[in-house]
Amino acid sequence: MGEQSGAGDGRALMMQVEGMTCQGCVAAVTRAIQRLDPAAEVAVDLAHGRVAVTTAAQALDVAQALGKAGYEARAMTG
Repeated sequence: MGEQSGAGDGRALMMQVEGMTCQGCVAAVTRAIQRLDPAAEVAVDLAHGRVAVTTAAQALDVAQALGKAGYEARAMTG
């Protein structure tokens, strides 16, 4: 499978995530992203519905992983 590059070789992403309401959601979002990339660094801003991620994964893959966990997510630009 090759080596895991992890967050050290990753990109910084900012995701807008709908449906997070509690610390359980924060944990679920973090788990979903770290299943995709175990080395990902995840910081959740529950109040603003944003998730900052440093990961080797593509933004679309992160959004899809969060979708499977029950959250609507999209990459923020700007």
